[in-house]
Parts: sequence; structure tokens; C-alpha cells
Amino acid sequence: MTTPATTFITIRDLLRHAVSRFNKEKLFFGHGSANALDEAAYLILHTLHLPLDKIDPFLDAKLLTNEIDAVLRVIERRATDRVPASYITNEAWLGTYNFYVDERVIVPRSFIAELIPEHFSPWVNDPDTITNILELCTGSGCLPIMLADMFQNAHVDTADISKDALEVAKRNVETYELQDRITLIESDLYTNVPNKKYDLIITNPPYVNSGSMAKLPKEYLHEPQIALAGGDDGMDLVRKIVAGASERLTEDGLLMVEIGNERAFTEAAFPDLNLTWLTTSAGDDMVFLVEARDLANFSA
Repeated sequence: MTTPATTFITIRDLLRHAVSRFNKEKLFFGHGSANALDEAAYLILHTLHLPLDKIDPFLDAKLLTNEIDAVLRVIERRATDRVPASYITNEAWLGTYNFYVDERVIVPRSFIAELIPEHFSPWVNDPDTITNILELCTGSGCLPIMLADMFQNAHVDTADISKDALEVAKRNVETYELQDRITLIESDLYTNVPNKKYDLIITNPPYVNSGSMAKLPKEYLHEPQIALAGGDDGMDLVRKIVAGASERLTEDGLLMVEIGNERAFTEAAFPDLNLTWLTTSAGDDMVFLVEARDLANFSA
């Protein structure tokens, strides 16, 4: 039951209450915020339509009863139903990029997104020479939007098996006015992808192994499971992506795959493939790169 609004007066009161509720319920923070305080501040500021990066000037602001009620409803939805904050606010951030999200897509989170602003240096020598990019398992469309923004001469084909996900991606592509540079394709990986060569193939596919799927925090159960589950070892789709990449890459093309915490399973699945592990904020275990010339002699 929601706590009576009469016990709250200021944003400071609501912030303390939210942090207490979140800690009591032992919420999992893996969808943008790192802790209860950051998540509480974000949800309160968003609900009250205040700047997301400036809570201090408003901490002692006295709120109207309807404002207090609105914030309490949000706090309880997060605490009781364990709904990810991004589904409550219908927005998610990757760096400086903001995306619309709902339960049709997983909440955007990608270590590849950290590498895009650097144009995948030093693996890409001249970003201006990149003209065709393929992105698989697009979800909300976050990565192709970032790719199109940073590689100004490139057209991005992006695919997802989910029609629902593509509807969300379409909305985000239109928000960024990139309809002329991003083509959305309903496809089971390469099935409906154009028959042409790509300079880059980028993907953050479903890769969670079955053991880990069984132990996911409740927050992740709100997300489309098809976008998370990767089979017994997490490599079901990764194997297909690697196997089909060679015939779709240019001679000096690159394949880049995010695999989260599945490095051990990845190396077991591809013992004879030259994998280069890229450095991200989480270390050297999250994203691997393969050059086209190494894929040419690879047999799945």
C-alpha cells in the first residue's frame, strides 16, 4: 500500500523514502543506474519534469499533493513490481544519446556503444571510408543510430527478428531524423539482409546462457526473453553470426560481437578463430573483434 502523501512535504523526503524502499526490497540496478540513490533521484526528477542532472536546487522544494502522489506511484511500481526504471519513464540513455523504450525491447545497454565515438580506432583507420554497415539484433535501434551519427558516409542496414522491436527502432530512427541513412529489416539474422558487402558487421545479440537465464534478477524478467536467451552456452546466435559474416564482409572488413560475461563459452565455441578482445569500461572480456581475412579460412 502506498504511504500516505501527508507524511511527505519535500523532494528530500521522497528521496529518502525511495532509497529506503529500494534498499529494503533489494532491487537490482543493471539498467542505467548503479545504486538506489541514483535511481531514486532519476525517477523523482523525471516524474516532476525537472532537469535530470540538478537535484540539489530542488531538494527542499515543497510539493503539491498530486506531485507527491505521482512520485509515490512510481516508487512503488519500481519497488514492488521490480519494473526497470526505463520502462517506467519510457527512456534510456547511452552516453549522450536518449532513446524511447518500452517492454517490446530490452533496455539499451552495450559496451559497443563506448567504442563508437572513437570510430573503433585503431581498427578503423579512416572513418570516412566506411560506407556500409550491418547491425544485427537491433532492438531499440540504439546502436545503428549511434553508428550513423559517427560514420557520416555510411548507410546502416539493421535487422531484428521481432516486428515489435522494429516498431520501437523506427520511432527512434525518426526522432534522430536518420530515415535516409538507416534501413530497418525484419530478418532472422542474415536471412533478409541485402546481398552486398559491408565494411563493418556489428551486433549485440542474445547471449545469456541457460544457467544464467534461470538466475536472472526479477527486473530482467520484464524484458523480452528472446532478446536475452542464447541457448545452453549462450552461443546459439553467435555461432550463426560468425559463420555467415565472411561472405558479407569486404576484404578488410570487421566483425564485432558483444558477448557480456560469456568469454569462456565464446573461446570454447571458437577455439581456432583469431579473436581480438577489445577494452571497455568493464575490462577486456565483453566484446570481441574478428577480421575478414581470419574469417575467410574459418569453418563453423
